[in-house]
Amino acid sequence: MLKSTHEYQDISINSLVPFPEHPFKTYEGQRFKDMAESVRANGVHTPIIVRPTTDDKYEILSGHNRAAAAKDAEHTTIPAIVRKGLTDEEALLVVTETNLIQRSFADMSHSERSVVLTAHYRAIAKKSGYRRDLIDEIQELIDPTPRRKTKDKSSGQTCAPSGRRLDTRDKLGEQYCLSKNTIARYLRVDKLIPELKERLDTDGIGMRVAEALSYLDKREQIIADKRLSEGQKISMKQAEKLKKVRKKTSTLVEADFDSILAEKPASTDKPKPKVFNSEVLAKYFSSEQSEDEIKKAVKEAVYHFLNNRR
Repeated sequence: MLKSTHEYQDISINSLVPFPEHPFKTYEGQRFKDMAESVRANGVHTPIIVRPTTDDKYEILSGHNRAAAAKDAEHTTIPAIVRKGLTDEEALLVVTETNLIQRSFADMSHSERSVVLTAHYRAIAKKSGYRRDLIDEIQELIDPTPRRKTKDKSSGQTCAPSGRRLDTRDKLGEQYCLSKNTIARYLRVDKLIPELKERLDTDGIGMRVAEALSYLDKREQIIADKRLSEGQKISMKQAEKLKKVRKKTSTLVEADFDSILAEKPASTDKPKPKVFNSEVLAKYFSSEQSEDEIKKAVKEAVYHFLNNRR
């Protein structure tokens, strides 16, 4: 049974503080302006969820956008569900679960997914019944419609085969239809510094590079981010070497980065097929015709072929 309790009340906007290192991106630009205008005209209908702090403030667990919009609309109070007695881990689970209720996992950025999966991984690993009591209660408070188990849309079945014993990563994979390796990568991504998470979200680095860099400590990750800021690229091979050297030496210094990043990655370009030297084209074109002439003739032939099929 839950030791925490909750109550509904209107609380002062000025008494609200954000969740520490809130992992989800808040609304910006026109989307925020539209929300603020809606709140100005209609008020806040869905209560935010908060927990009291030791300094008489209220920490926002769900509703950062609503709170910001209410403040922009010059409201002095906001309806809230005040949760008492939550541990920090339970509070983070509320933050992640309410975001999942309100939007799709597929719509989240890589860093946001990593936070969700890490929070749920810890809950499952502690064998606390997946904090099902807490999650069910939050679901009822936010949206009374019963939630259905995640299914693979292509088959209509749950993602894990029936009859197979599931470990913690398997259980997450079953819920989110992700492979065990993908789950592992997201759990690693959560160990990145915010700057590298942002690079992953904006395609500055790839998932495999991000995973390898997650094995570096904070100081080393800062060096990696510094090199990226200077315009250097980190290939998957270089990131893996940084990880390997780090494991062997227990530490990386800037000279190690300079040495490894100076290595030119081997070319992965495949040789282009020699289309115009094939035996098929030799039947229709003479060796005296230029490549440009052959290209032009082939384009015209394809064009007429496609038009005649209609």
